[in-house]
Amino acid sequence: MLLRRIRNCFMNIRYFQRNLSAASSPLVPVPLPSRMETHLWYILPNEVKSETLLNQYLELLSPCEKENVCRMRGYQLQKRALLARALVRTTIARYQTKCPVHPRSLKFKKNIYGKPEVEWEDVDDRQLPPLHFNISHTSSLIACGVTVNSPIGIDVEEKQRKLKNNVLAFARRYFSPYEVELLTAISDPEIQRQEFIKLWTLKEAYVKALGRGFSAVPFKTFTIWFRTAMEGEIRLPGLGDSEALDIVVDSFNDHEKLTNNWQFVLLDLAGSHYAAICIEKDRTTGGEGTLPMKFTVRRTIPYVEDECVPGVVAIGGLT
Repeated sequence: MLLRRIRNCFMNIRYFQRNLSAASSPLVPVPLPSRMETHLWYILPNEVKSETLLNQYLELLSPCEKENVCRMRGYQLQKRALLARALVRTTIARYQTKCPVHPRSLKFKKNIYGKPEVEWEDVDDRQLPPLHFNISHTSSLIACGVTVNSPIGIDVEEKQRKLKNNVLAFARRYFSPYEVELLTAISDPEIQRQEFIKLWTLKEAYVKALGRGFSAVPFKTFTIWFRTAMEGEIRLPGLGDSEALDIVVDSFNDHEKLTNNWQFVLLDLAGSHYAAICIEKDRTTGGEGTLPMKFTVRRTIPYVEDECVPGVVAIGGLT
C-alpha cells in the first residue's frame, strides 16, 4: 500500500499538476527582521496531509528540485524534501513586500562549500534586501532561519534522538577534548545524552553559519563554551539553577576571529526539539556584540495558516 501511495503521489506528477485546484490563502507578507534579529519559521510534516497542497508546493519547485524530490526513496523522505524546498521558497517570498517575487521565480546558487544562497541576478534591477537564510530538518520538524545583513546557521535536533553508539564514544570521535571532559563528568545517562544533543546542535549551527560545512570545519577543531554571564563560570546548560548562560566558540586554528564574530542562542522548540541559531555579530557596533540577538518564531503551513509562537524558551545565549 505504501509503495502504491508513493507512486500515486509523486510518479504521476503531471496528472496532479493538471488537476491542481486554485491556490488557497495567499502568503502573508512579513516585515524584514531588524538588526541582530532572526525569524525562525518551522513546519511539522505530520500536519500536512493534503496531497493537493503537496502538489501545489511541487509547482513552486524548479525542475532540478522536482527531480531531487522524486529521487528520494520512500514517501516520507519525498514529502520532507518537498516541504523543505517549499518552506524556503515561500518564506523568502514573504519578505519581498516592495517588489513582490513569486516563490516559483526564486533562483538559488551554492557557495564553494555547497551552502545555498538566493541568486538575485535574474530578478530585474529592483532593490532587494540582503537577506540570508539557512534550513535544517528532522523527520518531525523542518525549520528555516532568516536574517538581514548577517550570515546565519541553524540546526534542529529531536530531544529523543537515538544515538547508534555510546554517547562518550560518539563524543570522543567528533568533539573537542574539553567537551568530552564535560560530558564525562555527567553521571546520569539521560542528562548526558541531552547535553550531547545540545552541543551537537550548536556545533552544527556554527559550521553552517560559516558556510563551509563539516568537512571544512571538523567538530574537533573548535569548542563550544557555556559561560555564566556574571562570573564567567564554564558549565553545560541545564546543570544547576536557571541563570542565563552565554554561549561562545573557541577555535584551535583562529581563536580571535571565531570567538569575536559569532553569537548563539539555543532554544527549546515545540517541546520536542532543540534549535540552535548562530549569526554574525553586527559589525556596525564594532563587532563587540553590544546588540543582543533577538528572535521571532512562527509555525506555518504555507498557503493555509501561520502562527506566531510566543514563549519559546532560550536555554542559552541572549546575554
